[in-house]
Amino acid sequence: MTRALYHDLPPRLDFTATVTAVDGPRLQLDATAFYPEGGGQPGDVGDLAWPGGSAHVTTTRKVKATGEIWHELDGDMPTLGAAVSGTVDAGSRWRHTQRHSGEHLLAQAFARVNPAFAVEAVSMTSPECTLDLRGDPGEEDVYAAEALLRKTLGRGDLILATPVVAEDDLGRYPLRRTAKVRGQVRLVIFQDAAGTPFDVSACGGTHVPRAAMAAPVVVLRTERIKGGLTRVVFMAGEEASAYLSGVYRSARALAQSFSVPVARVTERVDALRAERDALHAELDTLRHAHARTLVAGTAAQVVGTAVLRAVAVDDPALLLPVLSAAGVGDVVAAVTPAGRCGVGSGRADVDAGALLRQVLAHTGGKGGGKPALAQGQTEQPADFLAAVATALAER
Repeated sequence: MTRALYHDLPPRLDFTATVTAVDGPRLQLDATAFYPEGGGQPGDVGDLAWPGGSAHVTTTRKVKATGEIWHELDGDMPTLGAAVSGTVDAGSRWRHTQRHSGEHLLAQAFARVNPAFAVEAVSMTSPECTLDLRGDPGEEDVYAAEALLRKTLGRGDLILATPVVAEDDLGRYPLRRTAKVRGQVRLVIFQDAAGTPFDVSACGGTHVPRAAMAAPVVVLRTERIKGGLTRVVFMAGEEASAYLSGVYRSARALAQSFSVPVARVTERVDALRAERDALHAELDTLRHAHARTLVAGTAAQVVGTAVLRAVAVDDPALLLPVLSAAGVGDVVAAVTPAGRCGVGSGRADVDAGALLRQVLAHTGGKGGGKPALAQGQTEQPADFLAAVATALAER
């Protein structure tokens, strides 16, 4: 059994050990400071060295059934029984530690906002970490949890304690989640100097010695996922700080382009959005007026009992307005040079959708719609309008 060094305090990142098993590109050691993937936290990476060789540890995994810890290597492989020295990548470990502590603290903040917001699953394999919560938290709940956590971490008085207690003694602790392990259970407790806990969880992961070291903890978004759960996507620690710094730089650049302070960017964007919507509405009105002019200016063809106006449209944005301009008793057919096409019908006895499908069966393409209006794409735009006239005559 591998002796775990990754729970030692202060944290150990350098160690020596002996190779106890080799299996292809992976090996076991009699002791390791490499944390194995588990509890949503990635496995540690780093380096192993021995006389005459070295290799990079790409990940570390633990076999639950046996407790074996395997180190996956990229490079040379030491022989069985070789003495090796290991170095855990400090930057990677620190980021993983901040994420994991941030997850505990944010989950507790949600639980304090509403006990129904219980954690179903977590993931911390990338800078964007996730909490899957029951209870359907909304945006106001997110704001409340973030505010509570900012206030709590801002005090800077929560310290880490990691007692190992017997399963029978767990009832003495206010666990946020029921422990899934049996026997001796390692607890992760963030508590103040008086011993009053903010969060207590059964956990085998690595954590920051003071809760404030996981700050800031920032919710990026929420998503509804299967099972009626809400996924909370968040970042913590240095990764969150870097993200927020990037967001601020972008906001500042945007503010400068608008010649307003950063605090007024939202106001300026809202004003531009309103202006855009007004222009879109005005443009839509102009398009429909132009479409009516195009249809009215197109020579009418009497085909059987129907009046057909066949319009060649240069601008695809005019296709729908042109088709919508079919007057009572008229049929309008339109096509663009790229093959966008359609039929509009102002006659009860001419089904635009059926007529379009009939035409496209000859000119190639797909499309359909309702009796009054149908659109599609033809493979032979040059023949489309004539094909509509032919189809109308054959009714």
